Amino acid sequence: MKLTKKSHACVRLEKDGRTLVIDPGGFSEQDAAAGADAILVTHEHPDHFDEGRLRAALEANPAAGIWTLKSVADQIAAAFPGRVYTVGHGDTFTAAGFDVQVHGELHAVIHPDIPRITNVGYLIDGGRVFHPGDALTVPEHPVQTLMLPVQAPWNKISEVIDYVREVKPQRAYDIHDALLTDLARPIYDRQIGALGGTDHQRLTPGTSADV
Repeated sequence: MKLTKKSHACVRLEKDGRTLVIDPGGFSEQDAAAGADAILVTHEHPDHFDEGRLRAALEANPAAGIWTLKSVADQIAAAFPGRVYTVGHGDTFTAAGFDVQVHGELHAVIHPDIPRITNVGYLIDGGRVFHPGDALTVPEHPVQTLMLPVQAPWNKISEVIDYVREVKPQRAYDIHDALLTDLARPIYDRQIGALGGTDHQRLTPGTSADV
């Protein structure tokens, strides 16, 4: 399949003429979800869930659907009856020809004083791609391509490196990187690449790779 990195946490997957988009949030391009046959949303934070982007995609394609957890589904399901599907940890489904497994339940801890919200990750086509959302979830399944949250208020680089070591993917591509300045990127590239134990790469927004 073809994987295209969009800004921040959004990725587009294309296979057999169909398109699956994950987390077209407010930090991603305005048209990040355009042309999607199916959209997956990991959680309700605005850098992952933007109602306007979802509405535009579903209005443009009457056959498109959204798969997400309850906190997001409750906000958009009424506008698109029968096209928004609520999922949780352990669920499996097929969306736009992609086989999806749901892993995880909670967002990573930002601070003990901030209540944790729900968060799910999506394992695509038997492990070809795993997008964890805002958590360092380790699926009980081999992962070929890990979408790696490299910088966030809830993580630090040692945790990111240990996460790569635990998942043991064949390759890792950066996501959740909109807050990372260009000055810092070489440091992250060098340390994760040297210590993670996998092929660590960074795609600039708009570029693609076959996975």
